[in-house]
Order: sequence, then structure tokens, then C-alpha cells
Amino acid sequence: MAGTEAADTRDQVVVGGVDSHADTIHVAVVTDRGGHLADAPFPTTAAGYDAAIAFLRAHGSVAAVGVEGTSSYGSGFTHAAQQAGLAVVEVSRPDTAERRRIGKSDPIDAYAAARAVVSGRATSAPKDGTIAGIRALQTAARSAIKARTATLNQITHLLVTAPDAIRAKYTAVSGDKRVSTRARLRPATDPAHAPLLTALRTLAKRVQNLTAEHTTLTVELDQSVTILNPGLRAAYGVGPDTAGQLLITAGANPARLRTEASFAALCGAAPVPASSGKTNRHRLSRGGDRAANAALYRIALVRMARCRRTREFVVRQTSAGRTKKEIIRLLKRAIAREVFRLLTTPGPSPRDCGPPSDPEDEEHHSHRRRQPLRRVARRHLQHRTRPASRRRLRRCLPSVAHRRLTDDRSINAVSRTTTEVDRVGARRLLVDGTAT
Repeated sequence: MAGTEAADTRDQVVVGGVDSHADTIHVAVVTDRGGHLADAPFPTTAAGYDAAIAFLRAHGSVAAVGVEGTSSYGSGFTHAAQQAGLAVVEVSRPDTAERRRIGKSDPIDAYAAARAVVSGRATSAPKDGTIAGIRALQTAARSAIKARTATLNQITHLLVTAPDAIRAKYTAVSGDKRVSTRARLRPATDPAHAPLLTALRTLAKRVQNLTAEHTTLTVELDQSVTILNPGLRAAYGVGPDTAGQLLITAGANPARLRTEASFAALCGAAPVPASSGKTNRHRLSRGGDRAANAALYRIALVRMARCRRTREFVVRQTSAGRTKKEIIRLLKRAIAREVFRLLTTPGPSPRDCGPPSDPEDEEHHSHRRRQPLRRVARRHLQHRTRPASRRRLRRCLPSVAHRRLTDDRSINAVSRTTTEVDRVGARRLLVDGTAT
């Protein structure tokens, strides 16, 4: 009887759920239909991870494990589970309404993570571990800048209440000389104001050290980002910090990014309808990763200031009646599409700073990539025409593509060159560069 029960357990398909914390993880096991089986806490150590994996496998064949916080507290268990051959799925924290209805505890959150995998609500793969180094460098670099700014503000506040002679002497110098001059102060030469001068010299030297620290970290970050994705780093307006943030948001494994629309929503760059009555407009999304949204915003500002094509696009849209916020929204959506292509196909890339070719495509989430007319026409010819007709239409297409004709007379002229190409196919070839 016991052998039969053990065989049934081995044949049973189960799904795991993990609620992760700093010192412990709580593991829950459910059936492939969502039925609760068991749950238990384990320490966040190598032995604890091995015990948790053995606990999951003791209840049957593990189909997948949903882990909450795969890039934070759950990173250790995620790595151990992947090394053990288990499929790990990233799970978001439970919905607020569900928490208010059923309460919150470690077992409840662990079962909720498992049910999210069973229901199909959680499907994302965890981020690759190579991003951890970039995240660490970016955190250190940003903290250095934050501390440098705070130190400069302290120097400014000290000079506000300083004696007139000191304030006039050290506020007259501007730029980098202001910090270097204060770092060379000699308090012993002015015993009356020695404490103030000592504080100013100490703060100025701190600014110099933080500046050098930030420069070193930025160089390291630039090298790491360039090695991981040179195409993203080579894109126009994408600096080391911006590229690092986009890689942190997306992760190093492109399989996490299903479509460019989902990536735009992840970055908060997907347009949201905001129409009412006679007004038909869209606005920026207020959701998503705000750090990634800020990165897209900085890229848009750089291109609006320095890219000729983007400046021409801004002029056209301004004359069409769009506000600056609407124009930036269009640019961020187009940049998100370009970044998605660079993230999913890493490699060298030319510096393309082009704005969206048609703003209406951004409004309606057009994901179709435009292809050269000759390539589409050649593919269309291979499937739709006889050899003799192909030669006649191939001779005609270059001149038509060069003139960019879209009127009915030109469409009829192209369709008359062969009896096998229908009018609708020719119209699509000329208007939007696609063929059925």
C-alpha cells in the first residue's frame, strides 16, 4: 500500500511557489490544478535551498516553480533551482485586492505564487545573472553622484552664512576652479576663521574624491555595457548610464521580451487613450518601470537637441498642433521600439536617430516593420507570377519605387504589366511596402 502511494506521488505533476525574504524562504506545493498539498519554511543558505528543492520533488514531478523576487531576495534560490534543472518563473507580488480579501502571510503568498504559475498569469523567465554586475556598478555610480551633489549643497550653505570677505572671495570663482581653490585652503593662515575654512577644504576634497570615483565607475560601466550589448551602446543618445538602466529593466536574456509593445508597456512608454467627446488623443502611461521611462526620456531630449532628423520631426509635429508632451511621447514610443530591436538582436548597430515615420502608427501600435519595396516585390513575384511576367514587372518596379507613386494611374500601370498580380497586391506594394 505504501509503495502504491509512493508511485502515485512520483507520477503526480506539481507546481511550486516561493515567497522569498532576507533570512528565509517559504515554499508551497500545489497540484497542476491548483490544489494545496504542503508548505514549509527554509533558511536562505545553500543547505536550505537544497532542502527546499528536495521538498518540492518529494511531492511529485515539478513542472515549474514560481518565485517572487527573482532579482532580489529570491535570487539565491532561483540560481539553485536552475542549477538543479527546475523551470523557474518570475512572479509579481499578489494583487492588492486579493491581499485585502484573504490576508497576508508567508504561506498565503507562497500559494499565491504557485497558483499564478498554474493559471498562466505568471510566464516571465527570471533575469539573467550577468545583469547583477551592471546593477552594482550603476548603484555605486549613482550614489557617488548623489553624495557629490549633497556635498556641493553643503558648501553652498556654508558660504551663505560665511563672513563677507570669505563669501566674496570663494563665490567669485566659477566652474571646476571653485572646488580646486577650496581644496587648497590653508586654515592656519586665518586663525579667526580656521574652523570654517577647515570645513570648506574637507568638503571640497570630498567632492574631488567623489568625482574621481564616479569617473572610474562610469568607465567600468561603459565597458560592461559595451561588451554585453554593443549595438545598444552605439545607438544615438544612449550613454553608459542609460544603456545600463535599459539592460537592467529588460534583463540579459531576450526570451523575457515577448513583443515590442510589451516592452514599451514595461517602460511606461505605451500610449494610453485619453479621448473624450470630440477630443481624440493619447497620453503617456504612468505605469511601468519609471527608471526605464526616465532613460527613454533622456534619449529623447538628446535627440531633440542634437539630431537633425528628430529636430525636423519636432518642427513638423509642432506645426501640426501637437504639444511638446505629445511629441516626446511619440519619440519615447519610437525609441522603445528601437531599443527593443537592439536588446533582442544584440550586436553592432548603426547610429539611427530617426523619429517615427508616421505618428499615427504610434497611436495604433503598428508593429509591422517596413521593408524595402524591391525585396517585398521580389518575394511577391516569386509566389504570384509566371517567369515571363516576373521579368516584365521586375523591370517596371525600380522606376515606380524611385518615383514613390501612389495614385491609381500608377497602380494600374504596374498591374497591367502582368495578368497574375492583382490590383490589391499592387496597391499594397506601392502604398506601404507590404504584400499578401
